[in-house]
Amino acid sequence: MKAIMVMYDSLRRDLLESYGCDWTKTPNFKRLADLSVQFENCYVGSMPCMPARRELHTGRINFFHRSWGPMEPFDDSMPEILKKGGVYTHLVSDHQHYWEDGGCTYHNRYSSWEISRGQEGDLWKADLSYRYDRGTVFKNKEVMLSYPPYRRMMAQDAVNRSYMDTEEKTSQAVTFHQGLEFIEKNHGEDNWFLQIETFDPHEPFYSLKEDKALYPHTFLGDAAAEADWPPYATVAEDENTVQHVRYEYAALLSKCDRYLGKVLDMMDQYHLWDDTMLIVNTDHGFLLGEHGWWGKTSMPIYEEISHTPLYIYDPRRKECAGIRRNAIVQTIDLAPTLLEFFGMEIPEDMEGKPLAGVMDSDEPIRKYAVFGYHGSQVDVTDGRYVYMHAAEHPEIPVCEYTLMPTHMRCMFRLEELAGLELAEPFSFTKGCRVMKIESKDHMGDTTSFGSLLFDLKEDPDQEHSLEDEAVRAQMKAYIREYMEKNDAPKELFCRLGFEEGRPL
Repeated sequence: MKAIMVMYDSLRRDLLESYGCDWTKTPNFKRLADLSVQFENCYVGSMPCMPARRELHTGRINFFHRSWGPMEPFDDSMPEILKKGGVYTHLVSDHQHYWEDGGCTYHNRYSSWEISRGQEGDLWKADLSYRYDRGTVFKNKEVMLSYPPYRRMMAQDAVNRSYMDTEEKTSQAVTFHQGLEFIEKNHGEDNWFLQIETFDPHEPFYSLKEDKALYPHTFLGDAAAEADWPPYATVAEDENTVQHVRYEYAALLSKCDRYLGKVLDMMDQYHLWDDTMLIVNTDHGFLLGEHGWWGKTSMPIYEEISHTPLYIYDPRRKECAGIRRNAIVQTIDLAPTLLEFFGMEIPEDMEGKPLAGVMDSDEPIRKYAVFGYHGSQVDVTDGRYVYMHAAEHPEIPVCEYTLMPTHMRCMFRLEELAGLELAEPFSFTKGCRVMKIESKDHMGDTTSFGSLLFDLKEDPDQEHSLEDEAVRAQMKAYIREYMEKNDAPKELFCRLGFEEGRPL
């Protein structure tokens, strides 16, 4: 048996044709939907990029204990379990966070791996004439971003783009070339798992003329402008610019679709549909001006971010081609699904469930999905309602529990480590005590928005928070129940107002 995962970053479910979008051009996603099971209610878990990838490996929610960070020594890693069980695992990716301090323990869990460089602010090529501290960032980036936190990345991105001026040089193209090369070389072999993972369509929405031409429009901004890199902030641009950015995202989305088509073509060419599982997934979505926001992390996790696309083709279930399933599933289910496919034992610390029963008969595997950012609102959905619970005691600090003290792109600062304590083992740390470090700058704290409840049936655009105390109480009970199962830190129960014995 073999398996291929094609993973994207920031892939919007509602902008794909197979999920009902009528203006983007994504025929290969539609072609995939006709061949596979399409999941209608797939939700994120731990946000954003690396917390989601930790879930992909471990099959468990991690945002209650840890923010952005690497794999931990006690973590169960799905590709490593496969590797140790005789399944060759190979990663090809241009997701630059794998090579940074806060992600550098992931790729070595695979039997082998390849990288392609140049995405976003990847510290790749050097051209000192574009040093950010000299104010020489490309003029065409200033249309949307005179945004100080991005200036260093913008300067680096300008350099990187100068080395990706033709299709075959772009990071996504190189990544898929590496993945297709692996298939070409090894399609006749057995027992392998290939993960083709591209950073696209994550911002900046860099694409070339062929894909931009699919979405002709008039942009009224600077004639030299790209305007393809929105900040994680409220929308300050006019409607013409907002629409232009959406078209830029769509152009990159269509490029993603083209390269997906190359994988499907190779599946056809080598008859891999006979014995190869295909999973196509993402980590989260992205706001393109909806709710008055760009991006993620700085605002509540609206449906455009949390409700994600997922397709699975299982060669043991060819009769399921074209079927849509409505059971609630999450990223944590992918690790056990792959382990079950290869006949591997599923570790007891994995919270996710194999999706075989969902594919066969839409058998529910959970009543609700819990998701969020470390130190922020904790969200839950039962498919009808989405509840976003804010801290009732925000003065109680949030702590990191880790043996790997790194942030996104740097080590923990010495002043952060000065007050660390050793915490007792959690249920999933294999008997290891871990460092307890007070978090000073956890990502995306949306506590200030308060607690919000939305009825997705009556208010699918989430425009009006609902006042229904019975529903709120049930959703809060779901969160507390899951936190107990997850062995969440005790102080977090107090911060959220879920102290033991206190009525909800």
